[in-house]
Amino acid sequence: MKIRGWILAVIVLAAGAGAAVTCMGRNKERAGAVSGIPETDIAGKVSLPSEQEVIIEKMSLREKAAQLFIVTPEALTGGAALTSVDSALVSAYSDCPAGGFILMQGNIETPEQVKGFNEDLLEMSRERTGLIPFLSVDEEGGTVARIASDPDFPVEDVGDMCEIGKTEDPSKAYQAGACIGGYLREYGFNVDFAPDADVWSNEANTVVRYRAFSSDPSIAAEMTAAETEGLMGEGIWPVLKHFPGHGNTTEDSHDGFAYSEKTLEELRQCEFLPFEAGIRAGSPFVMVGHISLPEVTGDDLPASLSKTIITELLRGELEFDGVVVTDAMNMGAVAEHYSSAEAAVMAVQAGADMILMPADFEAAYNGILQAVQEGQITEERLDRSVERILDLKLKEE
Repeated sequence: MKIRGWILAVIVLAAGAGAAVTCMGRNKERAGAVSGIPETDIAGKVSLPSEQEVIIEKMSLREKAAQLFIVTPEALTGGAALTSVDSALVSAYSDCPAGGFILMQGNIETPEQVKGFNEDLLEMSRERTGLIPFLSVDEEGGTVARIASDPDFPVEDVGDMCEIGKTEDPSKAYQAGACIGGYLREYGFNVDFAPDADVWSNEANTVVRYRAFSSDPSIAAEMTAAETEGLMGEGIWPVLKHFPGHGNTTEDSHDGFAYSEKTLEELRQCEFLPFEAGIRAGSPFVMVGHISLPEVTGDDLPASLSKTIITELLRGELEFDGVVVTDAMNMGAVAEHYSSAEAAVMAVQAGADMILMPADFEAAYNGILQAVQEGQITEERLDRSVERILDLKLKEE
């Protein structure tokens, strides 16, 4: 269904009614921009702003904050699960243009419906922001496959990653990534929350038992890198998960705190290896899980909210400079212990760039706005995350 005309009409009407985004906090204008004279570096050479910087300079604080969220479409409207773009979604998106969407089982019906839905979400985003949205799904294969598990979709389920790992043949993981990436691209997605880069190092762990490639970190690393390349070869951005490793936990972070008692040195020798391999293979995203590591952080704080885990280890030690996204923030490990606003602010302060599925999107979004206005998060810090997000989006254009 082509909706360009009425999307634009709704956006214009919303803006006229005062619903469109207003500038609640602009970037401080650079001296060069104010004077009309280009900035120069220390050697006196003209330093031109990047495309990302030009776009960010024009964005309001509300627009920047909205880019930090990946949500289900209905999180914007507050109603039942959506399977198509309607006027309520367009109006809500005009006011709060989220950085991305994730389609869950309730948003998925048929191949034609999913493809049309993604096309309309893309068009809606371009009309409002001039940018593409991240259009994502959980499609690992096997036990986690929103598309391949649906009999209405004529695609191959590549099966559980543990079975592929048993072959010890990285080409099998590459083929799985290429297969998944091929059909996801056909249905209009550009991001897949895969591969699972965990090492299944605790036999009592049922969370990633079938989803992880192996209990051998070297095999898991080879397989993770191969699947990453397979997905990217089909035009799908992979998301390595769940840093710093969910394979040694006993608990399920969907339900509450999940602990790993490993030391930092033990993580370096095991859990970090697949993430390092996936990063070297070019993955632009890493998802940080809600795992508590008391031997590393000294407390129960989930990794997704920990500056030690995100900034010091993932950014610093592993030298990852792509987009850091949290695991779903409506999971028990976060939602049962922190408000949506608290969790969103803590995640950004810890170094995360994007927040996935907060339990209360409106509260989380307003929490970020308030934190910037009160100085808990600087606008410059917000800009760094938006710049990473835009860097990816502009590559897709």
